[in-house]
Amino acid sequence: MTAPVALALDGRTLDGGLYLRIDHWAQHLPAPLRHAVTLYSTLGLLLLAALMALAWWRARRADSRTVARALVAPLTVVVAFAADLVLKSALREPRPCRVLDAGRTLEACPAAGDWSMPSNHTVIVFAGAAALWLVDRRLGALALLSAAAMGAERVLVGVHYPHDVLLGALLGTAAGYGLTRLAGRGAPLVERAREGRLRRWLTA
Repeated sequence: MTAPVALALDGRTLDGGLYLRIDHWAQHLPAPLRHAVTLYSTLGLLLLAALMALAWWRARRADSRTVARALVAPLTVVVAFAADLVLKSALREPRPCRVLDAGRTLEACPAAGDWSMPSNHTVIVFAGAAALWLVDRRLGALALLSAAAMGAERVLVGVHYPHDVLLGALLGTAAGYGLTRLAGRGAPLVERAREGRLRRWLTA
């Protein structure tokens, strides 16, 4: 028989008590608010996609460096998500709703083996927010507020510890900001593309 694989991290010792207090509080929210909170898992991602599309549309009136960053912004989210999956597999932290005596979580607890740290949703939205900050400050600020709300929501619905969200925010921000800054070096390529067949997609 194969020996069980040791867990790299047991989140209960970090902030399990805080998680339980938040979970208990969430159970007493009014039903309409609980429903709204669970919907934000999807709505927050849709909002990010809409903000990225709007950032690209507005960037067409800006310089080529800004356009390059707007075009790469969605890719930074994909890269951040891939890094998140690798880190999850290495840390192998079980979901708090599987190892703690919590109440009935607002969102169904993911299956065993769907690891907890970092939070996928949080990585995605913070990567997008950091990228947008370098493209359009106003849209970036809105995305950052939305990302913070998403991070809080992932704990509130009971599927993540607070530290899962914190690490997700750090990882997402680092990936989104770093890659988008680097993308600015592609401005000469965008400049040439703006004079060719892609002009209408890159210039207002």
